[in-house]
Amino acid sequence: MADAAPWFFLFFSLASLGAIHVSTAAFRLLAHLALCLRRPRDLRRRYGTWAVVTGPTSGIGRSMAMELAGRRGLNLVLVGRDPAKLREISTEICRTHAVQTKTVLFDFSLVSTAQGEKAMARLREAVEGLDVGVLVNNAGIAKPGAVYFHEVDVEAWARMIRVNVLALTDVTAAVVPGMAQRGRGAIVNIGSGSASLLPSYPLYSVYAGTKRYVAEFSRSLSVEYGSRGIDVQCQVPFLVQTNMVSSALKSTFLQQFVVPADAYAQAAVRWIGHGAVCVPSVPHRMQWFFAGCWPESVYDAARLEQHQKQRAIFRKIRPWRKTVGNSAKDGRVATDDKIGSGVRSE
Repeated sequence: MADAAPWFFLFFSLASLGAIHVSTAAFRLLAHLALCLRRPRDLRRRYGTWAVVTGPTSGIGRSMAMELAGRRGLNLVLVGRDPAKLREISTEICRTHAVQTKTVLFDFSLVSTAQGEKAMARLREAVEGLDVGVLVNNAGIAKPGAVYFHEVDVEAWARMIRVNVLALTDVTAAVVPGMAQRGRGAIVNIGSGSASLLPSYPLYSVYAGTKRYVAEFSRSLSVEYGSRGIDVQCQVPFLVQTNMVSSALKSTFLQQFVVPADAYAQAAVRWIGHGAVCVPSVPHRMQWFFAGCWPESVYDAARLEQHQKQRAIFRKIRPWRKTVGNSAKDGRVATDDKIGSGVRSE
């Protein structure tokens, strides 16, 4: 009988830990569902009448802009690099919703250059005097996609860091002073499950690193400005269906976890102000839960294999090589910009 005691204690301990884990997951899911059923916040009344959205011409950014204007009635400052697409989304919003819009031309890959400083000055001028209540830092890039670190010229990685890290930081710095003066505001930074929730993201290492910055930056700013009426939040999507998705890549994903951009935006806007880090989409929360059921070593091996398959697809679609010589000086890489990572923000 004495020999059975240690085994009974071990079994009881493991069963208790399992019950605690399941209970915690169930509590989080119930809290998520409760928020989905709760009456949406009045963002205009709580934060302000204007929102700034970066990268608003496609994907998550476009859907977020339409959601903020349509359901929430916020006026919009749209910040992007393509003048024709900015005019298009601005015209569509004004035609379909009773809101005002402003557009600011800004190529975020030029941050920390003379052109970037001029664009930042235009952004500061555009928001001056506006009751900016919400900032959505959505703009980001994942290209050149699934590659080993050494296979792409370092300028491609530098460009990714400028867009995903430096631009987000600069745009936030342009908007925060006004929010602090008014004593209210919400900052939404679009992060990625690849950095905040998953143990590794091989062949997208620099992308995951930039998104890890977004998560930590958001957490710390949330503490820093929470007492001043500013809610800072990192929203964490996994797979979101956008126009960038290559049909050749779709077979590598579980489609039930790939959320349409409009559905993601509707959930994301509802989550504004609820927590420093959140996963707005129910399918994405399920994906997070299932990923956590595997040992890290098993997950790492499976993710590496999946991304190697993606890499093979990219190479088959359009062969590429590491840039050298003049192309490296231009910051060009021998990959197709349109295939990118295939999916916006995992």
